[in-house]
This record gives sequence, structure tokens and C-alpha cells, in this order.
Amino acid sequence: MTLTVVGSIAFDAVRTPFGERERMLGGSAVHFSLAASFFCDVRIVGPVGEDFGEEEYAVLHARAINTDDIERVLGGRTFFWRGHYDYDLNTAHTEATELNVFASFEPKLSPASREAEFLFLANIQPDLQRQVREQCTGARFSAMDSMNLWIDTARDSLVRTIGAVNAVLLNDAELRVLTGEPNLLRAARAVLAMGPSAVVAKRGEYGAMLFTADHVFSLPAYPLETVLDPTGAGDSFAGAFLGYLGGHAGGVDDVEALKRAVAYGTAMASFNVEEFGTERVRRLSGEEIAARVAELERMTRFSDLPAALRG
Repeated sequence: MTLTVVGSIAFDAVRTPFGERERMLGGSAVHFSLAASFFCDVRIVGPVGEDFGEEEYAVLHARAINTDDIERVLGGRTFFWRGHYDYDLNTAHTEATELNVFASFEPKLSPASREAEFLFLANIQPDLQRQVREQCTGARFSAMDSMNLWIDTARDSLVRTIGAVNAVLLNDAELRVLTGEPNLLRAARAVLAMGPSAVVAKRGEYGAMLFTADHVFSLPAYPLETVLDPTGAGDSFAGAFLGYLGGHAGGVDDVEALKRAVAYGTAMASFNVEEFGTERVRRLSGEEIAARVAELERMTRFSDLPAALRG
């Protein structure tokens, strides 16, 4: 199966209490693609400037990610974000954002990208997300991300786009703001009523929750002793979630497959935060991912209740 992702390709400058990097490869589409590439074929769509060179392409090509639809803008500069995290690693503090070529981005998809069976609309303007979704008539499963900016400034467009996809992946705060519901379960149900068949709430160090019409599934984050940088963790989660579904044809309507996808997303996010940017995921192996998912399963499995508690 083939998975197309449309989103940002960036350079990030990040500082945390545990170190810093002045210029590292980032962006939602990059983190997503690297994670998804462990499970299925990936095509990445996004703009870069002339400062995006062979070294950056090599990172993607090393994971066999198709870069034909990366648009390299002559004379332009790649999207740049600078930020920091304090000891509360759930909150990013933005210091500078330079949209550069991303400011005028209009996704251009080749026929091969439009015909992909799986589609992820990373965090871009909702009208652009919907335009891409309408082009990708071959997608049998589509999912999207968003952010508070679009909830605040383009809510009506965002709601229309949500109605055009199969799954929505947002953090818990975004779900509450979008729906005006302080309770996460009620917020997820309100988003399901907009049209998708599944909602995933990304909850940072507290894990993730999956909501469908008939099921609620919750999984804690994988416990780690070393967390250096959470940048891109949510996109890595989404990449493994969609990638797992894309690598297991026929399972997208199966709630058990969706649960497994949450587990793979959780494991991938845990690897992402162990080092800065893409550093850990670039050195990752399929065996390591499988072992961590198995460990998650072992840690969250319950035994049968004692007979005295069954009534």
C-alpha cells in the first residue's frame, strides 16, 4: 500500500533543559514520513527552499521515502521554526517562525500521489487540506491533523474538512477548544458527529485515546527515563498510526486494527522523544519497534478477575 502525506518540511532550532540544536531537519511531513516508512511506501508532498540540499534528501531516501513531489523553490528558503521547552515538555514556546516558501504553498500532487490508498493531511490551512482530499479520489482511508490557529481563525473550513476524512488526530486541548466541551469524551463524540469514523486524542506524556462510535480505547505513554526533545512526537505518532494501517490492508474498519495502530504510534512517539529531532528515528529498526509494542502490550494486559469479584 502507498501512503501520501502533505505538510511542512522545515528546519528547527530547539532548546530544552537537556540540550539544544541550532538547525535540524523537521516539519510535520518529515517526522510523519520517517515513522510511516517502517510500515508501507510513503510519498511526501511539501515545499522547500534552495537551502534544502542533498544531506536532507538523503535522510528521506535512506528510508525509501519518495520525494518526487517535494517542490524546491528557486531563490526561496525553507520553513524555519525556533522554540524552546522548559521542564514541562508538553508545552512548546515559540520564539520565531519564518514561513518562507511555506507561506505561498499550494500542494501539487503527481498522479501517483493522488492515487495513493492512504492519505494524511498534516497541519496546514484547512482549505488546502480539503483541496488535497478532493484530488485524492483513490484514498480508501484519510486522516488529518490541525492546530489552535485554524480552530480560532478558520473553524468553519476546518469542520468541513473534518467531515471529509476518516480519522482526526488532535491533542486533547485542541479537541476541547474545537468543540467547546471541557470533557474529553464529550469532545471526541462531538467531533465524531462531524463525520469521521475515528478520533485519536494525543495526550503527550499521558498517552493516547481512540474513540469510535462504539468503542473507547486508552493507552498510556511508554515509560522512559530519558526524554530530550518532544518536537515531532505527535507527527511520529500519526506516521506510525497511518503507516501501520497502510501496511495491513483491509484492517481500517476493524477497531482491533485501530487499537494496534495506536500502540505502534505510541511506541514510535516514545522513540522520537529520546533524542533531538529525527536523530533517534533515523537509527531505529523494525525489531526495536516490535519489541517496544510487545512491551506496551505486556505492561497494559490485565489478568482475569478473581472469582470472588465476578459476583
